[in-house]
Amino acid sequence: MESKSELVRLPIVTSEGEFVAGYSVKGLAELNFPSKSSTKKSIGGEVSAKIRRWHRVTTEAVKQTLAGRAVKNPPPLDLSRGTEFQRAVWTAMRRISCGQTQSYGEIAKAIGKPKAVRAVGGACGANPIPVLVPCHRVLAAGGKIGGFSGGLDWKRKLLAREGVRQ
Repeated sequence: MESKSELVRLPIVTSEGEFVAGYSVKGLAELNFPSKSSTKKSIGGEVSAKIRRWHRVTTEAVKQTLAGRAVKNPPPLDLSRGTEFQRAVWTAMRRISCGQTQSYGEIAKAIGKPKAVRAVGGACGANPIPVLVPCHRVLAAGGKIGGFSGGLDWKRKLLAREGVRQ
């Protein structure tokens, strides 16, 4: 049974390990990278048909991204837990095409806050749905790798699969 505050967490098994997707009543609300000591396992109980459908779409989207391909059919996203500024950054990141990158400064300009470069970096780090809201495509000034919530190895791997040279 889903409530507004609880997320239904379901595993996404990939060749890269087990991601964990969290769904609210509005859509995919979080995506966690595989970890050696994964504690966010699926919950017990019944999962609605709507969430099962979203999970199938999310699983396919994650696998497409891991293969370096553009996501053709993304799941509905629930980004409501972010601030207005964060949501603007996350929306701008979703506009970066597979195989392309932008700098933190370019994102800041795109959302009409050209001086908010560090805040853009903070919003990238707070992204609850990495991989599908592609913060890995955002680089520091001069094309430097910058940071990444999933770790720099993941960022390099995702960029390389999309054909971005680092």
